[in-house]
Amino acid sequence: MVWSSSTRRARLPKDWARTRRRVLRRDKHACTNEFSDGRVCGAPANQVDHITPGDDHSMANLRALCAWCHARKSATEGGRASALTRVSTARPRETHPALEDGQ
Repeated sequence: MVWSSSTRRARLPKDWARTRRRVLRRDKHACTNEFSDGRVCGAPANQVDHITPGDDHSMANLRALCAWCHARKSATEGGRASALTRVSTARPRETHPALEDGQ
């Protein structure tokens, strides 16, 4: 995340550093991301992720992730958010001239 153009840091609680350390300690500094096949990543974690995006900073909504899994999740969430605002540029399909009625 580009902190210079984001309001995210200002919305974090004042004790975020303490909360972050608690989450990493609770999850034993291991990535808790679960892949679609049920495997858990388990790589060394150095980042804390909000499971449900937003401003819920409760321990139940936070988990430890490795940089790769966190970047992948953030990119997916960003793509979904972008898709909601995307304007469709699809043109109506034209009928082939041979299939038009000769009226």
